[in-house]
Amino acid sequence: MTSKQKQTYNVCFCCRRRFKLAISEAPPAIKELYHKYSDENAIMTASHLQRFLIEVQGDDNVTENEAQSIIDGHKHLSIFHRRGLNLESFFKFLFSDNNPPLLPSRGVHQDMTLPLSHYYIHTGHNSYLTGNQLSSDCSDAPIIVALQRGVRVIELDIWPNGSKDDIEVLHGRTLTTPVALIKCLRSIKEYAFVASEYPVVITLEDHLTPDLQAKVAQMVTQTFGDILFCPSSESLKEFPSPDSLKRRIIISTKPPKEYLEAKEGQEKEESVKGKSSGDEEAWGKEVPSLRGGTISDYKNSGDDDEDDLNEDEDSDDTEKPRQNVSDEYRRLIAIHAGKPKGGLVEGLKVDPDKVRRLSLSESQLEKAAETYGKEIVGFTQRNILRVYPKGTRITSSNYNPLIGWMHGAQMVAFNMQGYGRSLWLMQGMFKANGGCGFVKKPDFLLKTGPKNEVFDPKASLPLKTTLKVTIYMGEGWYYDFKHTHFDQFSPPDFYARVGIAGVPSDTIMKKTKTIEDSWLPSWNEVFEFPLSVPELALLRIEVHEYDMSEKDDFGGQTCLPVWELRSGIRAIPLHARKGEKYNNVKLLMRFEFV
Repeated sequence: MTSKQKQTYNVCFCCRRRFKLAISEAPPAIKELYHKYSDENAIMTASHLQRFLIEVQGDDNVTENEAQSIIDGHKHLSIFHRRGLNLESFFKFLFSDNNPPLLPSRGVHQDMTLPLSHYYIHTGHNSYLTGNQLSSDCSDAPIIVALQRGVRVIELDIWPNGSKDDIEVLHGRTLTTPVALIKCLRSIKEYAFVASEYPVVITLEDHLTPDLQAKVAQMVTQTFGDILFCPSSESLKEFPSPDSLKRRIIISTKPPKEYLEAKEGQEKEESVKGKSSGDEEAWGKEVPSLRGGTISDYKNSGDDDEDDLNEDEDSDDTEKPRQNVSDEYRRLIAIHAGKPKGGLVEGLKVDPDKVRRLSLSESQLEKAAETYGKEIVGFTQRNILRVYPKGTRITSSNYNPLIGWMHGAQMVAFNMQGYGRSLWLMQGMFKANGGCGFVKKPDFLLKTGPKNEVFDPKASLPLKTTLKVTIYMGEGWYYDFKHTHFDQFSPPDFYARVGIAGVPSDTIMKKTKTIEDSWLPSWNEVFEFPLSVPELALLRIEVHEYDMSEKDDFGGQTCLPVWELRSGIRAIPLHARKGEKYNNVKLLMRFEFV
């Protein structure tokens, strides 16, 4: 079934090519299911639709009345069949926004009454930067965007201004232009809870004198008032729960110490040696794989990770006696950051009477995971581990977040102002649990055995389930892109990439065939993904347009948490590189757990 409409492309000044524009039509498998679940007159009545929703879609509790409501909503497509759906309206229902892969009505559905350390938390890095790490502007605008997208941890680097009588936010020892701290705090207050009512943590990288620390305390207290969470004692024995901290602001930083100008050159120094590790090439460089529980090196990155060993954000080394410290500032700190003397082994020791936050760069975590994987998991059962990008990521690129997540790290800090495949994984993870910014860690990362043994990230694990994915077709590019966007002389040649990001044994990407000269690619291909840890598996979906002479063009992406996927045939909306949802581009796919 095709329309009579044609599309013309100019090949040269005297030659034109004309292509028929097909209209969206149900794939053979959908037609087959329709005929199986319709009556002798080829009409799908409410009882037939109910049976289809239960047996194929896995919607076990759906009623016949609910099925009738779906039919009533599509009557305008089926005016001659008032009592049920015809094939066209059934297909339109499956391919509609009312049939998403994740169920919006579930909202926040996980237990939110456990300590903060039991959750992955949507975390930003240098949240005030509008672009690269060296010369971009500092602003409250990226903070607002991050909060609107559900980010729950905002990082601010605070420094004295030129006259040393006020506080600015900027990336120290770089050419970044500063923004006033008070402006950032006011924007956080205004936008903190627009996307989620769960708490916002402000991590402060403090480079201030005691008098300016006191000024920060005054600013924070006056700006946030009663919504600021101040602990009753200086150190917490256990972190409060997200539920108990709804609509509260939490401050996390190192306990204040005397300002040491001599230490400036050592504290969080951002290396600019070597080539930066970009992941943005044509549409985003491939996410580095996890190999044996560690991140494999970026190919040809030229980075020297030794600089990361000096990036101890929380180091308490060389600390002098705390005199003239602002008591008001100290009282604000709810999540204490700090790394005890003695290096990583001491840093990972668990204090039964006190919880804290530890920060490691991605490279430090990778090195630590090779030897201390189980100790990291044990530490993160009660304490918070924050992972941040290495200093050579001057372009604000990101890394594979799975290295942190599989070791229990709660705050895997990302540069949110960029884009690329690593950030797509982060966005996919936090689509879970209603997009509230908190996702409960899998039980195996929280449990201890009879001899206090914990999960070993390097252990080979048995197969738990297999995700079977059918990718039928796609549509919408004709409406969302210029008609010469992909190819000057013909309709696009689309192919799809489908795969899993997860623990090393589960991680894989597969590819469909290329469908030539079609705005409505119909692949009808099936892929199977065996999963040993489905609780940490993200389904990656990308569409590209094959280009013989240049790099393939980007045609959309999404990333979905496997543990929340609805089984059955679903309409999958695709997103642009920076995460915005397209108006019309979507795929028709089927998910089955076998």
